[in-house]
Amino acid sequence: MKSTTSRYSALTGALMASMLAAACTSLEPTLPQASSQVPAAWAGTDEASAVAAAELDWHDWIIDPDLQTLVTQALANNRDLRVAMLNVERAAASYGIARADRWPTLGIAATAARAGGDTPLVTETASATLGFSSFELDFFGRVRNLSDAALQQYLGTEEAGRSARISLIAEVANAWFTLSADQELQRISEATLENRQALLEITEQREQLGAATELEVQQARTVLEAARADVARYAGQVARDRNALALLVGAELDTALLPRRFEMQTDEILPVPSGLPSEVLLHRPDIAAAEHQLRSANAQIGAARAAMFPSISLTAAAGTASTELSDLFSGGSFGWSFTPRIDLPIFDSGRRRAAVTVATVDRDIALAQYEQAIQAGFREVADALATARTLTDQRQAQIALLNAAERADELSQQRYRVGQDSYLVLLEAQRTLYDARQSLVSTLVSEQTNRIILYRALGAGVSEGRA
Repeated sequence: MKSTTSRYSALTGALMASMLAAACTSLEPTLPQASSQVPAAWAGTDEASAVAAAELDWHDWIIDPDLQTLVTQALANNRDLRVAMLNVERAAASYGIARADRWPTLGIAATAARAGGDTPLVTETASATLGFSSFELDFFGRVRNLSDAALQQYLGTEEAGRSARISLIAEVANAWFTLSADQELQRISEATLENRQALLEITEQREQLGAATELEVQQARTVLEAARADVARYAGQVARDRNALALLVGAELDTALLPRRFEMQTDEILPVPSGLPSEVLLHRPDIAAAEHQLRSANAQIGAARAAMFPSISLTAAAGTASTELSDLFSGGSFGWSFTPRIDLPIFDSGRRRAAVTVATVDRDIALAQYEQAIQAGFREVADALATARTLTDQRQAQIALLNAAERADELSQQRYRVGQDSYLVLLEAQRTLYDARQSLVSTLVSEQTNRIILYRALGAGVSEGRA
């Protein structure tokens, strides 16, 4: 009996040593380095300000307090974002399951039975067992690689959740500025309608005096109805803008938080600090998620390689059994079992080797997708920077154009009233002024939304510790 116990202790010690040694073994290959083939930096940049831009929280670059409140409500209520966050929780739970597979699962079971029949003899049996079942000794790191792959999947999903938050912040800001711009365009069309109504009355009076023709009256009426149509069109657009903003916020809109006037300066969204090396792209959540997918695929190669080697699974139990429940824990009722099982892959028609090839190709695909994500991010930032430079010049030109158009319209109306110019000259001046006002509004809102696009391209959103 003593000899059996010593052999059992020796075997147990050997198994524990094997488990510890297995924890240090892995067939996962070295992670390949990505070659994105993008320039090291954009023109005229420095690294310090780039990192600062990427780490900015949305509170730092959205200045308007009403817009900040709407963004906060959207982050709390938006259903699409809620789904994204639940996917993160699901990935975390899946990683917990995969990680648990690296350790034995202990369980206890107790049974008791009483049986009889036509004879007066009644039999009783009872047992209580503690043990673990089908625990794989991870000699070649297969289980650990699968756990690492699940971890990288979870981290990638977490980055996808961060990307969803950044996208929602940008969409709410864009919707808010779009509503503000359309409200301003509606006001411009209403003012134009009033102006053209007054001009029609003047033209009708001039016709009665013989100073204007019926053609000029009809032309004045035509532009009046065109302005009326614009008023109705922008009214409908404003209503749709509010609906879109309400959908993003996920709750009924407080009218006090809606834009009340359109600002002629672009201060609601701060400009991005100068200095953007390409390394800043690593802060983008979609690129970080692609990197985690690459690491997960690389770990899957290690698991597929390990499947080509022998695997050992253990089932063990220890407990008591007796023919009477009262004797369950009495002397001599103790028993134990130890059942190792070894799987030796000899011939499987190349199935496991093909699995390694598939895992390797999946890793190469993930690498190409990671490089593609970096290239796409570089282009988005480069486009936004180029647009920012042109929009600044465009805004200055539009302001100068509007000033000239307002002066030309004022002079044209004066000359028309005294009969020095025809109605066609006045009509052209008014059309130019109307277009100039609309174009300036479009340029101003484009400048704001382009800044939002740039912050989104940099991955600037919700920092840790801030909501």
